[in-house]
Amino acid sequence: MPKTRTQNSVDAATSTNPVHAVRDCADALFRAATECCRQHERVSRLHAKSNLDEELKVASEACEQCHDALRTFAGTYERTAADVHPRGSDEEWWHSANALWLASREYLRRTGGCDKASRELKDHGPDRLDSLHMEYELEGSALLALRHAADAYQQNRPTAA
Repeated sequence: MPKTRTQNSVDAATSTNPVHAVRDCADALFRAATECCRQHERVSRLHAKSNLDEELKVASEACEQCHDALRTFAGTYERTAADVHPRGSDEEWWHSANALWLASREYLRRTGGCDKASRELKDHGPDRLDSLHMEYELEGSALLALRHAADAYQQNRPTAA
């Protein structure tokens, strides 16, 4: 049976040291970003190999769940880190965490842009393919930036994984 932490121990740890609370939120954001990237790589491989619509649908739903987790942890990090400015040895991972947070926000924004452009294509037709292509290219760039930011964070916080 896995060990569980009581709510009181979590509250006591985060209330005494706000830097630790920010670090814990950053670690969760890192794990969500890494899983988001991993699921997108999985969906990409499935599109190349699978002919089952059900499998592709389930994999796409897993990506959406990862987006929701990334959105949740980006918001949690934003609220927790708003008034905390670590110094000394904590400053390096904090800068990487901020870069990861920004990359997460940009990726989520670009994902929303692709969704919107896809919906608009249903109403407007082939003359809008260029804008749809551009949105997907921007989403791909944002996903790559998210991967790089997660890798940079892991270099500063190898125990976060």
